[in-house]
Amino acid sequence: MRFSHLHDWLGWQEGLHPQAIELGLSRCREVAEELALLSPPFPVITVAGTNGKGSVVAFLESLLAAAGFHVGTYTSPHLMRYTERIRLGCHAVTNLEIVEAFARVDQARGDTSLTYFEFGTLAAMDLFQRARPDFVVLEVGLGGRLDAVNLFDPAVAVITTVDLDHADWLGDDRESIGREKAGIVRPQRPLVCGEPDPPETVMAQAASAGSPVYRLGREFHMEFDQTAWRCSGPSFDYSDLPMPMLRGSHQVGNAATALMTGCLALGQEMPFATAAEGIGAARLPGRFQVFPGPVERIVDVAHNAQAARVLAGQLLSRPCSGRTLAVTGMLKDKDIPAIIGPLAAVDHWFLASLPSPRGLAAASLAEKMSDQVPPIRVSAYDDVTGARAAAMRAARPGDRVLAFGSFLVAGMCIRLETSDARPET
Repeated sequence: MRFSHLHDWLGWQEGLHPQAIELGLSRCREVAEELALLSPPFPVITVAGTNGKGSVVAFLESLLAAAGFHVGTYTSPHLMRYTERIRLGCHAVTNLEIVEAFARVDQARGDTSLTYFEFGTLAAMDLFQRARPDFVVLEVGLGGRLDAVNLFDPAVAVITTVDLDHADWLGDDRESIGREKAGIVRPQRPLVCGEPDPPETVMAQAASAGSPVYRLGREFHMEFDQTAWRCSGPSFDYSDLPMPMLRGSHQVGNAATALMTGCLALGQEMPFATAAEGIGAARLPGRFQVFPGPVERIVDVAHNAQAARVLAGQLLSRPCSGRTLAVTGMLKDKDIPAIIGPLAAVDHWFLASLPSPRGLAAASLAEKMSDQVPPIRVSAYDDVTGARAAAMRAARPGDRVLAFGSFLVAGMCIRLETSDARPET
């Protein structure tokens, strides 16, 4: 075995491949074939989309578990610990299990170079192959068509939303991005879309594959008030479902998308009690996660324009008596003005440089947002810890501190919360 500790494996993987991201399946397929992973002994559900992927996976895991099934999930990126990415039976696998899987992937790859994400994807499937769960839910890392997750044929494909993000890799319009995400569709297998009007490229790919399409707002529906919601589809109608613990109307849409997907995967309607239990039990950190106190702290993984618009709406629906102070840091490939625009009413910005080769320096971020936010409302710091500490020092009772902009920011701010500042969600 090359290494015995997980952090050593991860550090080595970061430098193994000359590019952090290289879309394409040939290298990864060679190793998957060597490991005999390409015909998994369980049905796979693949979830792609610009936003909402992690939430839909969390709802699916909870729903299928409530129905009595053993479920494996693979998601990325992680917030605090790498082990979050691979779960079996609603629990993260151990460091040792991942280390052993990495060793098997390393032995199988020979001289084939793999990216950090590809290594993790193959390790996850290796662990699932050994555990033989009833279902496996895979979250696409980037796009869909050329993502390592797309090596494995899904019984049901899900595209949550399609919006602008990762333009350098996926294209700079919804149709181009939709074409990439629709690459997860398989012949005759259903496609679930978490929005009523996906791009025409998505619909064309589904039609070409002969795949039935289920769109939220068309083939299945949701409606809700403050205390309960209803979800109906071709073969089910659930009334008076409990509101998800994940906050926001968009999370009701994610729950509905997961319900439709779960019923298709099972081939039958779930009992109401199962649906209610599964929706109510779903949890996911970093999704408008609230830490109450004299100064309320809110942590959200929003990191693109669509997510920023949703986040702005959530802040409006949860007003505070004081100021809103934002702690943020972003990656270099982000459309900064499109993200900052919906949140330009934030009273003061505490910018952090991110500890990643893809991370944007705080000073550069300040420059990119200068047309929308006056410099007097911006402060720059070397890291997330410093930016958050400054925001907390500046905050007064009644103010709130919002942390968003990347998984790195969200994960660090959750880690920095003290044990007695328990989140409501």
